[in-house]
This record gives sequence, C-alpha cells and structure tokens, in this order.
Amino acid sequence: MLPLSLYIHFPWCIQKCPYCDFNSHAVKSGIPETAYIDRLLEDLQADLSLLTSAAKIQSIFMGGGTPSLFSPNSLAYLLNGIKQQIELAADCEITLEANPGTFESAKFKAFRELGINRLSIGIQSFNDSHLQKLGRVHNATEAIKAVNIAQQAGFDNLNLDLMFGLPEQTQSEALADVQTAISLNPSHISFYQLTLEPNTYFYKFPPKLPEDDRIFAMQKSCQQLLADNGYLQYEISAYAKAGFQSRHNLNYWQFGDYLGIGAGAHGKISRSLPNDILRTAKLKSPEHYLNTANARSDAVITVAELPLEFMMNHLRLKTGFNLDNFPKTTGLSCDSLQPALSQCLAQDLLIQQQRQLYCSDRGWNFLDDILEKFIP
Repeated sequence: MLPLSLYIHFPWCIQKCPYCDFNSHAVKSGIPETAYIDRLLEDLQADLSLLTSAAKIQSIFMGGGTPSLFSPNSLAYLLNGIKQQIELAADCEITLEANPGTFESAKFKAFRELGINRLSIGIQSFNDSHLQKLGRVHNATEAIKAVNIAQQAGFDNLNLDLMFGLPEQTQSEALADVQTAISLNPSHISFYQLTLEPNTYFYKFPPKLPEDDRIFAMQKSCQQLLADNGYLQYEISAYAKAGFQSRHNLNYWQFGDYLGIGAGAHGKISRSLPNDILRTAKLKSPEHYLNTANARSDAVITVAELPLEFMMNHLRLKTGFNLDNFPKTTGLSCDSLQPALSQCLAQDLLIQQQRQLYCSDRGWNFLDDILEKFIP
C-alpha cells in the first residue's frame, strides 16, 4: 500500500494577489467557517469510500487561500472530525499555511496546541517596495514579527516562502531577502521564481521583470547562499535543513496517494495497479462547493500516461528515483519507460548510478525536454 496524505483547501484570502493563480477568493462578507468545515468532513467521508483498504494519514497540509483566517475552534472541530473518520499516524506531519497579516500570539499558540506541528508562512519578500508591487497585505516588519510569533508559539518546524525574479528586483535585493530569511533560522525555505500565470492580473498587465540571464544569476547566487548556510535543495523550489524536508510534498513527488478535500482540491488514489489510479477534483467555486452534494469528478490515469505521471513527479526531486519504485507505484514493468529513458541517458539528461536515476545539471535546467520524451 502506498503512503496516504490529506490535502485540505481553504479558498479565502484577505485580498487576491496579482500573481496568484491558486483557487483563492478575497473575503467580502465573512467566512462561513462552520458550514465549510461541515462540508469538508462530508467531502472526506465520500473520498474515504474510494479506498480499497484501511490506511493511516501520514501527513495533512492545510493550504489555500489563507487557512490561518479560520479560528482555532474551527480547526479543532475539523481535526477532531478527521480523526473520527480515519486514523492519523502517530508522527503525522500537520502543516498550516499562514499569511503574516493574520498573526496573533494567542491564535498561533492555540494552533500549536491543536497538534499542528508545521507552519508555512507566505513571506515572499522582506523588501517593502517589492511587497507592495506583489499586492501583499503585510510589510517586512510584520513578516519578521510573524516568524517570531510562530517560534514563540512552539513551531520549530517552520517554512518561509520567498520569491525571486520580482519586478525590477536586483541580485543584491534577492540575496538580502534570502539572508534575512536565514537569519530567522527556519527549518525550511521555499524559494521560487515569479512566473506570469494565465488568468492572473500580472498576466493581463505584465510588470517589468528582470532579464532572463539576470534572473538565472540571481537564482544561482541565492542557491549558493542557501547551501552555504545548511539549506540543501531537495526539490525544484525547496530547501531544508537536514531532516526537515516536507514529508507531505515528498509524498506528492514520490507518486504516493493523497486525498484532496475543499473547493478546487485535487487528489490521487491508487485502487488497483496499473489500471485503476484515480485523479479526483472538486468544484472550484466556494459557493458551488458548499451547495453541491457531489462536488467531485474522477478521471482514471491511463496506463499509457503512467510513465509521464511518474517521471513528472519524481524528477522534481534532486535524488530522482529508484527503478524499483516504478513497478511498486504504477504496477508497470520498467520496460514501459523505454525508449525514452535510454534517450535521456544517451543525451546526458539523466544520470544512472546502479538503480538510482536523477537529472544531470543539464537535465535539471531542461526538465521539459526530458518530460516531452515520455508523452504518450
């Protein structure tokens, strides 16, 4: 049986950021917290009926949106309701995403007492000018204060989100952001490039971004700074101190199973390998999700698509994958990776050491070229 995680989506934010393509909606007249949690628990019960054998939840990730807008009482109600339906592993990693604009000492102390043991704070930058351009509701002082509040509340497993390649950002400003984050001593830093995604304000009205070569130089210098300070890259945009990799995200990239509940949430459930692996999706509109009895749609991953799905996830990891894991998670023979796998090795896009395969430096920079070879 594959490891099982649970993703819970909270679709409300204080305001919509111009770069954000996630399913998030600005709060207009309050959040129906109790009604939404009741709906989440109904949603979970329906998804659990898809499982073909008993399982424990290894990790929970509450994302959004801004889950920290919800009260501790609401999240207590949610977590207790989950535990009544399915057992959590004794060491279950429970992550809550939080916006610095929502931090209060008592509130986050209460979150920690609920058993939430990992916090992910959406900082994005410690530069007030850049924060304004990104449409963030906090400033640099509030961001630093939020980290201090989280640490005082007992969160020693703490992720900070940072972005680079921001409008008119210089390399020295990007390095200053990373250095400030390091000085706050989080266990994990997510460091990713600003991209202009369709259906966002920035896509419709593009800001002036640095040239590609400047962004690449910015990325490499910041990555070196992270490495020099003990934050080792294990995934495309994830850097962690030893032992603090996100277990929830690792399960995604290792092609594990996960339930996805909440408006716009996605899941993946392996019922029978290789021909009954489901992708689930929930209605995106919070109103429709709240008022629709069956808000889920299912799609079977075809056998022909499985090699691409496997590679698309595993190759996000610096360590790549072990060939023995391919039949375990897909039910297919390693022969089904051919001839694409041989082509990647011959072109020095992938490196093989015994049964382990991972991207070369060239392959890491041209990951799309690798994945194209596995498109059925």
